[in-house]
Formats: sequence, C-alpha cells, structure tokens
Amino acid sequence: MHALSFVIGTLCVLAICYRFYGIFFVSKVLQADDTQLTPAHQMGDGRNYVPTRKWVNAGQHFAAIAAAGPLVGPVLAAQFGYLPGLVWLLIGATLGGAVHDTVVLFASMKYRGQSLSEVAKAELGPVAGWCTGLAMLFIITITMAGLSMVVVHALERNAWGTFAVFMTIPIAMAVGLYERITGRSKGATYLGVLAIIASVFVGPRLQGTMLGDWLTLHAETVGIAIPVYAFFATTLPVWLLLTPRGYLSSFMKIGVFGALVVGVVFINPELRFPALTQFIHGGGPVIGGPVWPFISITIACGAISGFHAFIGSGTTPKLVDKWSDILPVAFGAMLAECVVGVMALIAATVLHPADYFAINAAPAVFAKLNMQVVDLPRLAQEIGIDLYGRTGGAVTLAVGMTEIFTRIPWFGDLASYFFQFVVMFEAVFILTAVDSGTRVARYLIQDLGGDVYRPLKRLDWMPGAVGASLVACALWGYLLNSGDINSVWTLFGVSNQLMASIGLMIGTTLILRLARRRIYMLTCLVPLAYLFVTVNYAGYWMIANVYMNPTAKGYNLFNGTISIIMLVLGMVIMIASLRRWKELLLGATGTPGGEAALVGAVGD
Repeated sequence: MHALSFVIGTLCVLAICYRFYGIFFVSKVLQADDTQLTPAHQMGDGRNYVPTRKWVNAGQHFAAIAAAGPLVGPVLAAQFGYLPGLVWLLIGATLGGAVHDTVVLFASMKYRGQSLSEVAKAELGPVAGWCTGLAMLFIITITMAGLSMVVVHALERNAWGTFAVFMTIPIAMAVGLYERITGRSKGATYLGVLAIIASVFVGPRLQGTMLGDWLTLHAETVGIAIPVYAFFATTLPVWLLLTPRGYLSSFMKIGVFGALVVGVVFINPELRFPALTQFIHGGGPVIGGPVWPFISITIACGAISGFHAFIGSGTTPKLVDKWSDILPVAFGAMLAECVVGVMALIAATVLHPADYFAINAAPAVFAKLNMQVVDLPRLAQEIGIDLYGRTGGAVTLAVGMTEIFTRIPWFGDLASYFFQFVVMFEAVFILTAVDSGTRVARYLIQDLGGDVYRPLKRLDWMPGAVGASLVACALWGYLLNSGDINSVWTLFGVSNQLMASIGLMIGTTLILRLARRRIYMLTCLVPLAYLFVTVNYAGYWMIANVYMNPTAKGYNLFNGTISIIMLVLGMVIMIASLRRWKELLLGATGTPGGEAALVGAVGD
C-alpha cells in the first residue's frame, strides 16, 4: 500500500460528509437560526464572552481540540496495523465525532455558554447534572496530566525545543494586543507566524550559550513549569493569550500537515506496516489489550473525543458570533482533525515496524520481540539524538514526518531542523489545549463550588477565578508529576471516551426534546450505543487485567479506583438519560432542571 491513496480517499470522504451531512445536521436537525443572538452578544463582557470572527474562532477551536490525541493516538494504534486505525478514524469522525462536537457546542450555547454539567442539570435533572460535573472534573484532570506529560518528554533536555515553545507566548500576546488596539489581525498574523518559524531556526545557536544551559531543563522542572504557565494562561483574558495563540498555532498545524500532504503526493511513500499485525488479539508492546475495544480508546481525538466537549462547552460557545458558525467551527474542525489523525497514522506506518517498536517501546520490551532495526541508526545520526526507547508516540511521529520530508531532494540535509520543528509544533498544540482545558476546569470548579458559595458562579469575579485556577492547576499538576506516560495515557483514553458518551447522551436528549422529528435523535443515539458499550468494556478490561491485577506491570489501585468511580458515574447518567427519553417519548415537555433553553426551539 502507498500513502497517496489514503490521503485522496480521506479528503474525498470528509468533503462529502461536510457538504451533505454537516449542512443537514446544522440546518435541519439543529435548525441554527442567525436571527437569534448568541451568548457572545447577549452576555458580552470583553473578557470571557467575546464575539469572534468565524474563521478566527474556528482556528482557536481547532487548535484547542487538536492536541496530543490526533498526533499520538494514531501513532500508538499503529501497533495493530494501518487498517484498524484508518477505518476507525473515518467512521468515528464522520458519524460520531463531528456530530458530538456540534451538538455539544449547540447545547452549551442554548444555555448561555454554560458547562456541560449545567446543561445536564437542566436537561436530565440535578442528580445527573451533579454526576456529570464530577465526572468532568475527574476527566479534565486526567486529560490535562496526560497531555502535559507528552510535552514534558518532548522538552526535557531540549533547549532548542524549549526556546521555540516559550517564544510562542510573547508572540501570541503581541498579536492579541495589536488586534485589540487596531481591530485588525491580518498583518500581525503574518508577522506572528514568521516570528514562530524564526524561533525554530534560532534554536541551534543556543547550544553552548548561557541561555541554552538555562533552557536545558530536567523533566521535573518542566513538569512544574507547565502548571505554573497554565495558571497565568487561565486567568488572563482570552483575547490576550488563548485566542491569538490558538489562532497562530492553527496556522502551524495546518501548514505542517499541509506540507506533509504535499510530501506524500510527491514522494508517495510505501506503508511498511501490514494491514493487520500479530498484536490485534492483545499482548502488544505498546498497547496491551486487543484491537477492540482499544482501537477506539487509543484513537480518541481524530475520531471522537470527550475532551472536545470541554472546549465546546467551555471557551468556544462564549465566542461564537452567529449560530450558523457552528458548522465550520465544530463540525468542520472535527473533520480537519481527522485529516491530522490520518496523516499521523501514515507518518508512523512509513517506518519499518522494527524501527517503530524500537522507538516506541521500552528497550527491555523491544528486546523480547526479536526484531532487528533497519533505518533507525541512520535516522538517529541525521537527527542528532538517541531515538531508542522514547515512548509516548510524540518522538515516533516526529521521526516519521522527518523521514517523509527529507526524502524530498532539496530537504535531505535538514533532518534535525524538521525533527525539532515537529517536536515544537506538537508541544505548542498540546499547550494550547492545556490553556483551554485548564480554563474549562476552572469553570467547572466555579460551577460546582457556586452551589455552596454563590459568588463563585460569577466568571468575572477575580478572587473566584484566581482560586479556581489554582485548584485546577494543582490537581492535574500533582497527577502529572506522580505518574508515567503509559498509566496516565491509558486512563485518559477510557475517561475521554466516557466523556464523549455523556456528551452524546445530552445531545440525544436535547434533540429529542426540541426537534420536530424524533427520528433525528438517531444522529446521536447510534454513535452513543457503540461508544458506551466500547468504553465500559475497555474500562472493565483494564480494571480486571491491569489496575486491580497484582501480577500486571500496570497494577495501580489509585487508577483502578478512579476508573470504577468514572464508570459508575457514567452508568448513573445513562440511567437518568433513559428515564428522560422515556418521558419525552410519552409526551413530556419542559426540562427536569427547571430551566428553559435560552433561545427558541429547534425544528419549527
């Protein structure tokens, strides 16, 4: 198999889905009406609620949702071969992920941009709302730790990458200030992108300098610096750092993967992985479980991801200018992320399987596979660092992309620059998601705490915002500095897909209550049925075979306890959803939480 056929097929499938299913879902199922004001206009405060141009909002939303998931997940899932990952990415994104993201954003906007827990409270009742909020707090904490851990391993002892990532902060703030003062962003955007690229090329000159020594950080230092940075990013106004950084980062991601698409077209590399490997039944060195359910757990972002529900009910609904903007902002961004996932899968599978496992498995584990590396010694020499045993997927992706880029004749001597650039843009995108995710965690803490102390529910109350930000950063910062990539990432996968299931439950309820045709509920109910069964089986498998198994390498009672709590919360919410669906099908009206939707009903 060659990569070009994958790229062409993927782009055709996603374009058809956007043109037909996306427009149908937004205009017919949800009945987006631009004559109604969005929360950004109704509650505009210049800080959290800010009407934002469609493509700027789409850019920051895409940057926020496309973090480590579509980059690392497909790389890890390559263990099973190229076919399972490709099939799940296309089916999951078109029938599940795009629908999930759009309906969650729509639901949050119907309730003044509030979090999904508040929407659940209104649609399903106070018990389900409280369980949703608690589950979301568990899940976002695990997610932030898992994403940040990828950054830690990418930046430790890497002054070049650390400098490039750090420079994106003042560059983004300068762009945000310029747009705020002048009302224009075009020129500043061009300068910002060029400045970020220049930061990468300046990197090699830091070696041997005092600044380079300062930026050569140990993993523990990076692990402390990231939560500290996230605190400031969460408390600052969105227009100053979060939105411009996400916007600039989206250019990087689209540019890099656009260049990868061009590279694939010119080189048309062969996929050196088989369609299926011997590990589809389990026992693999990267993922211990069988291809199902773990293909749908390992590849979340890029197919369907619960993390998107945090962004879709956190920052983005407070920025949407018009209701019809949810088509490109939510539906379109999800399909674009699917392209990222497919390209990441290609980048991993163009490597020889032995090279892939040598990078992505611990040395002791790789030795048991009795495989001989093929191109890895040459790649390590060209890139300039030791590549063996760099688990987690990020380095594997960077090596695979570098291998494709350097096959273009005039790029043959730039392997080290390509590698560091890919590492930098991975870190930047993950940190962009950490920015948004931590802000969402802050909103959750304020929502839950506001039930006890009412002023906390005011997002513009600075003592509450600062205190909630401190708590959020402390929670996931502790988990970040007390775990390892394998344990945290697996826990993230199960919790993430459980969150997607909760989003689809709420979406099904909202559509059933508001849409004129009840059959439209199947748009959410079909992917929900698959995902709920998958995530519960995967959670049970991990609890029984790993977390609660004293003989397993990943034995961890803390992770097992968290998994049990999350699965129980998910089951409680499902029971509440079933009861509510029954009431609606029998003709009930109104919402059990006693709160009417902000604007008119769907499907007149």
